[in-house]
Amino acid sequence: MTPDDLHTSASRTLDPAAAAQAIRDGRTALGIELGSTRIKACLVLADDPSTVLAVGSHAWENRFVDRLWTYAIDDVWAGLQAAYADLVADVRDRHDVALETVGALGVSAMMHGYLAFDAHGELLTEFRTWRNTNTDRSAAVLSELFGVNIPLRWSIAHLYQAVLDEEPHVTDVDFFTTLAGYVHWKLTGRKVLGIGDASGMFPIDAETRDYDTRMLEKFDRLISERAYGLEVAALLPEVVVAGGSAGELTAEGAALLDPSGALKPGAPLCPPEGDAGTGMVATNSVAPRTGNVSAGTSIFAMVVLERPLAQVHHELDVVTTPAGDPVAMVHCNNGASELAAWVGLFDRFATVSGGDLHADDVFEALFREALDGEPDAGGLLAYNHLAGEPIADLQEGRPLFVRTPESRLTLANFMRAQIYGVFGTLALGMRVLDGEGVALDRMFAHGGMFRTAGVAQRFLAGALDAPVAVAETASEGGAWGIAVLAAYLAEASDLPLDAYLRDRVFADAEFDVVEPDPEDVPGFAAYLSRYRAGLAVERAAVPAL
Repeated sequence: MTPDDLHTSASRTLDPAAAAQAIRDGRTALGIELGSTRIKACLVLADDPSTVLAVGSHAWENRFVDRLWTYAIDDVWAGLQAAYADLVADVRDRHDVALETVGALGVSAMMHGYLAFDAHGELLTEFRTWRNTNTDRSAAVLSELFGVNIPLRWSIAHLYQAVLDEEPHVTDVDFFTTLAGYVHWKLTGRKVLGIGDASGMFPIDAETRDYDTRMLEKFDRLISERAYGLEVAALLPEVVVAGGSAGELTAEGAALLDPSGALKPGAPLCPPEGDAGTGMVATNSVAPRTGNVSAGTSIFAMVVLERPLAQVHHELDVVTTPAGDPVAMVHCNNGASELAAWVGLFDRFATVSGGDLHADDVFEALFREALDGEPDAGGLLAYNHLAGEPIADLQEGRPLFVRTPESRLTLANFMRAQIYGVFGTLALGMRVLDGEGVALDRMFAHGGMFRTAGVAQRFLAGALDAPVAVAETASEGGAWGIAVLAAYLAEASDLPLDAYLRDRVFADAEFDVVEPDPEDVPGFAAYLSRYRAGLAVERAAVPAL
């Protein structure tokens, strides 16, 4: 099992004949999301997006090339085609229909990062993902210049770092965008971006719901001597809010997605969004005082704000919902990947010892065992830092499991420490948000590690000292979230996004809500105190190993 699996087992069902006819008529919405480890596709009924008709997926992995995290562009298209073909096969198997058209389409992908193109549309460098931490000088300068936190992963930080490093490609940049913006451009010919994803490229003005013009001017002055004539506003994609027109699938785009030629062009596309935006949609967390935690290869919390933050914090960056409302984001580069690696180790042990447990059974057994661990994990510490982690002041990652001689090493404590470790850096950022007095009515969680009911959800509630809800619907996938945004195109003139989600999509949704366990709250606080102190070990490990 991967950390960001798409779950659809609880989605609503439709009469088979009606479902087949809806697919033939194109009364559907298709969402595709390029996640960190899987590219997923989800087809839903347009007038009831809680009804999932078919799914498809394809596994892929990032690469560490020349000390930068990247994905090959050829892998982007091979993966998209494979995920779409898998969806087409699922449509055929479930409904005995050949998929030839969709009513609407949306593309989502990992937020932030850097894809730069010249005037001929040629890629100038390898795709630089959100995971890279080489932009520390750039982010520091821009944060001071703008008076807002500019994280290392933001696209503008990547561009300015390239300027500082005097990379030769800078003079040829004609357009730069995110992965979702790139794929959307190739499918439609439109250089646009949903406002949520755009807010991770360059700061957004909350009033105009567009890039902040004062900051654009400041940036141009900053680079005027190093990159003469470069005007950043001309290089950025157009900002579009949820429900806005973002183009149609062209014949060339249809052929890119479906080389078989069966898919017809013409479907409208919603604005492309980042995985943070689709996570908010998938958990009905776009209204003020709502928030969500998404746990996959990375882990991040999104909290929709009622008012601006009082101070600038390097642990928090301000982005937006897909409708343009301000959001405080706690983004951690490292999520459940290290946990999944340990589960894989135990899975292999089960196999070589003659067991016949399925990988999912091993996962669940280990998670259940964690419930018997001590509230503070018995003094054990687990660091999940495969990559650098800005919140923890780590330029590079070194996964570590650490204990003292008096700690209590049991399987239950070990597994609880590993799950706590996924939430460790996130909790450091959330403590800063608590200090700002930000109020939350509810926090939702989604991602593969929440599949085992009552375990990771309970521990997260203890870590945040707040109730945590998990939806009992298909809403645990970003591909489903962008499919919902695609379906919203037909409703946007009548309903704001939060009302559409509340009244049309989640009206009958069921949620499992877990309150903080009175022992887990002080237990996790003790763990986090040791975790914070032990970061010195992590920092020492980077130059030593």
